[in-house]
This record gives sequence, structure tokens and C-alpha cells, in this order.
Amino acid sequence: MRYQLRPLREQSMVITGASSGIGLNTAKQAAAAGAKVTLVARDEPALRTAVAEIVEAGGEAVFAVADVGDPDQVEAAAATAIASFGRIDTWVNDAGVTIYALLRDTPIAEHRALFRTNYFGVVNGVTAALPHLRVSGGALITVASVVADLPTPVQGAYAASKHAVKGYINSLRMELVAERVPVSVTLVKPGGIDTPIAQHAANHMGQEGLIPPPVYDPDLVSQAILDAAAYPRREITVGGIPRLQVLAGTHFPALLDRLSRFLIPMLTDPTQAPTKSDSVTSPVANGHIRSGRQQGRSVSLYNWVARHRLVATLGVVAMAGGAIAVAVRGAGDRRLP
Repeated sequence: MRYQLRPLREQSMVITGASSGIGLNTAKQAAAAGAKVTLVARDEPALRTAVAEIVEAGGEAVFAVADVGDPDQVEAAAATAIASFGRIDTWVNDAGVTIYALLRDTPIAEHRALFRTNYFGVVNGVTAALPHLRVSGGALITVASVVADLPTPVQGAYAASKHAVKGYINSLRMELVAERVPVSVTLVKPGGIDTPIAQHAANHMGQEGLIPPPVYDPDLVSQAILDAAAYPRREITVGGIPRLQVLAGTHFPALLDRLSRFLIPMLTDPTQAPTKSDSVTSPVANGHIRSGRQQGRSVSLYNWVARHRLVATLGVVAMAGGAIAVAVRGAGDRRLP
């Protein structure tokens, strides 16, 4: 099926979870590329600051304060984008929270609140966005996680919610394809990304949470999102090592189970007490893109190749052609008397 996606400079884009981390970074990069951006989150002061910075840099942006777990507030955010920019070309579901706890120690109220944001936040975003995207086509992009494909200890509730998101988005895509709806549906699955999510987490481990290694820079996720906004993509795993981890976990699940006792100590920092506030039930004033504690990798060859498949293919063909030419020349030289 053909999808007609506008260039970024012509787009009106809505991004949830835009007050910090990946969402904030993507909003700033989208605006720098010329898109008109509606930033959505619960933290009004952080949104005001972000929009002011975007406008000062020459971009166009507005904000809507909304809890993505509340469908009426998400509908109101969509209305803000329409009133401000006339249409919605790309909707990015990015809002997310996490809990650091063994599942047996996870309070049921927090577990429900996490699903309200991570899963129903996506459902509410899709419900609000689709009527507008159907009008002239567009992109629906949802940020899940590599743990949509893998289990994980300590963040089991988070992994469960991302599994649910993957099932919902992949099923939605099938329905839209069957109906020939011109909306590109993309699931982005980052590995560990250097954002403040661990500091914003509800934490019952007695130690500050850490992003699971290897850690990548948020720019890589933002690049994947903006690429999917302009070019239809089905799924994108951010990070070559996370992609290998998924393949290993898929084919050797019992080995992954046994490795969990080595993984658990890597998910918390015994030298740091957990932060006292968390974003599971209320916003945390932060407005930061990165954690300031773990430096992420800024390059992923895997993702570069995924975005530049034609260039990579031509490069491989050129190298293969060069190798064949050298081999043929060598064979000719050996035949000389």
C-alpha cells in the first residue's frame, strides 16, 4: 500500500511525553527541521519552557497540558493542534513511565497507573489521532521499547505494558491495511536510552535505577522517529546490540532466564539512594533530555544502514564489483606467459 507522507518542513506533528527525554528531544529536532509541533505532557512549566526555546530558535510550536491516560484530555490536545496548525500529519505516542521493583513487590495501584499511561495512553492517542490522519493520510508512530520483544526483571510491569503496546499497534496496523487507510503505523523499539526515566521511576529496590546497558543517546531515537514521519517504516529497533539481544532472547529464551541473576545487579546503582518523587501518578518537574548520569552511545551503524538502505546496498554492490574486478585481473595476470 502506498503512503503519501509530507516532508517534515510541511508537517504538523503532535508529540506526547514532550516535557522531557525522547519526546522533548524529538519535538526540538522536528521544529528545527521546519515542522509545526504540538507538545503534550502533564508538566506545564516544562512545556512552556520548551515551546519558548523552540520559538526563540525560529521554530513553530504550541503546547497542550494533558494526562494521556485521560481520553478527554488527549482529545483536547488534538483539538489544540488542529486549531493552531489546521491539521495533524504525524502523531507520536511517546509518553511513558516505569517502576523499578520485583513483581512481587510492585504495588497494584502503581501497576495500574503504569498501564494507564503506557498502554491506555497509546490507545487514547490513537483514538484521538486517527480521525484526523484519515483525512489526508499521515504517520502514527508509537515509542515502545526493546522490552516489547523481551522480558526483563526489575522492570517487569514496564515490559508487560510494552508487550501490550506491541500487540495493540501491530493489530491496529493489520486492520488499517485491510481497510486501505492511508496511515503509516510505526513501532519504535529503543534499547536503553540516556533519559531521566530511571530518576522519574517509582522505585522499590532501595537503590537508584539505572538504564540497562548498552546505553544509547536520545538523538538516535529522535532520528528514527523523524525518519518514520517522512518515510513509512513498520518497526524500528534502536541500537544494533539491542537487536542482537532480541534475536538471542527469541531463539535462546532459557539462556536469557539463567542470565537474569547477572542482569539484576546491572539495573540499580548501590551507591545512590532512589529519588523520592516519581512520575507514575503525577508529573515530575524536570524538563531534561538526558539523565546526566550515563553517557549514551551517539552512533549506531545498524540504524544508519536501516535509514540508508539504498546507499548501503550500492556500497556493498560496489565493493563486491571491486573484489570481482581484482580477482579477474589477478586471474588474467596468472595466465600471462
